[in-house]
Amino acid sequence: MMGQAVIAGRASGDILATDEGLSFWGGVDPLTGMVIDAHHPLCGQSIAGRVLVMPTTRGSCSGSGVMLDLALNGIAPAGFVFRENEDVVTLGAMIAGRMFDRPVPVLRLGADAFDVAANGKTAVLTNAALIVDGHALPLAPLPVADLVLTDHDRAMLDGSDGPARRIAMEVICAMATLQGADTLVDVTQGHIDGCILANAANLRFAETMAEMGGHVTIPTTMNAISVDHGNWRSQGVAPDFGLRAARLADAYVKMGARPTFTCAPYLLASAPKAGENIGWSESNAVIYANTVLAARTVKHPDYLDLFIAMTGRAPLSGVYLKANRAPLVRLHLTLPQGHDDALWPMLGYIAGQLAPDRIPILTGLEATDPSRDDLKAMCAAFGTTSAAPMLHVAGHTPEAGDFPHPKRQIAVSPADLARVWAELNRGPEQIDLIALGSPHFSLTECHAFAALAGGTRAAGTDVIVTVGQNVLAVILADGTLAQLEAFGARVIPDICWCSITEPIFPPDARTVMTNSGKYAHYAPGLSGREVRFGSLADCAAAARTGHAPKSYPAWLAPENLTEV
Repeated sequence: MMGQAVIAGRASGDILATDEGLSFWGGVDPLTGMVIDAHHPLCGQSIAGRVLVMPTTRGSCSGSGVMLDLALNGIAPAGFVFRENEDVVTLGAMIAGRMFDRPVPVLRLGADAFDVAANGKTAVLTNAALIVDGHALPLAPLPVADLVLTDHDRAMLDGSDGPARRIAMEVICAMATLQGADTLVDVTQGHIDGCILANAANLRFAETMAEMGGHVTIPTTMNAISVDHGNWRSQGVAPDFGLRAARLADAYVKMGARPTFTCAPYLLASAPKAGENIGWSESNAVIYANTVLAARTVKHPDYLDLFIAMTGRAPLSGVYLKANRAPLVRLHLTLPQGHDDALWPMLGYIAGQLAPDRIPILTGLEATDPSRDDLKAMCAAFGTTSAAPMLHVAGHTPEAGDFPHPKRQIAVSPADLARVWAELNRGPEQIDLIALGSPHFSLTECHAFAALAGGTRAAGTDVIVTVGQNVLAVILADGTLAQLEAFGARVIPDICWCSITEPIFPPDARTVMTNSGKYAHYAPGLSGREVRFGSLADCAAAARTGHAPKSYPAWLAPENLTEV
């Protein structure tokens, strides 16, 4: 039973094991080391100083920033033991060691050795072995990859283009080795995820790279940030937080990134075309780009996204290669009658649960007619529960017909969907806040909600819609913004629900309702509030009445679960 030292090092600690992947962003508090994902079996436990044993991570690309912050705060795990490939916290651990002298060992074990570690009580990590309860599991170093590099790659690697680009290329080459790549690939555009002030490490990293002369070499967009960049001072945001959040955004702008400030870069005019190799981070954006647009990008961790944008190069691995885009499990849905748009985020959510580490294909939906917004909601929810960078939907996504259906099949029934609905609806009926725009609302979503938002908003129920500046400009011009504001909704650019904080998030709100499967999952841990989930029409109705539906929607009610 031989394991692999992905990042070698010495450490020891009690073992904390789980058989379910964890998203570090939205799942771990970087100031305490506590697991805050209310849906995870480790919720309420501390990972600080323990040897964390789990198959892989899942969810957000921002987990690398949380990992770096944990290391800088001195509360990181003593080490990591994975069974599957893992890039996100591994990249954070790599940056912690290379740039800030806070190394954290990372191991990858085969199935038998992993089971030994998962059932152990204490572990000691050396450069040559993982010792579990006194039993030594030998470790081999990562094989030294003989990467095929261009002359320009080598020039960047030897520092000819400056120290910032040298660090970028060193990390890219290290990740290429980890991913089993034998060369790098050109990418045409980047998307930066780590511009949210989710932790102090993001600001420290960005300003360090900017001070070193870092600059992007390809067109690069930016994710949502933590403040409405032009208006935060008038919105009651604490100056200390607002200034640091603005500094973080400005550091990336200084390095040449476009201040797009949206988590939905696929809604921009610069969205990639089918077959285009790009270097994106942000889980929902990566999954949408691969799944719906048929562009090609690995789910790059935060920080690696900047390094790729600085060099225009990425490891040629994963879903950059056509063969690795094939589905490995078929999820066949028995479709409930009368479903509404809440079906799609629930499908993404359950698909991620059933395929937490592999690309699935969804069948049984061929007779439906999903909109781009439906697929957007599905991709975002899938990225919450799965580590995979894409999925296929037979009859609806462009590459679904390019591969044979896998032999492994899992049936998904209406009762399974009802279970997901219940999992995302643990809050009370009284609703204090309607949260829309996770990911950022599209123009058509703004139009749809405006059409539903007739009548009078309930006193005490706030409505907030987050959008990108590109969508805001259009709804301002076409009158939709005025219509939403007349209903009492606030439309806020630049931030999203992954980054919103008080006082923009109403401090007195105790229960939130959303149509986003992604935010329904993360909101309890991020905001400390209870959550209800439903369709866009359910959200509009709750905005008028102040209450969520008492129970399941009619199409998921147990007495109505007839199937088509």
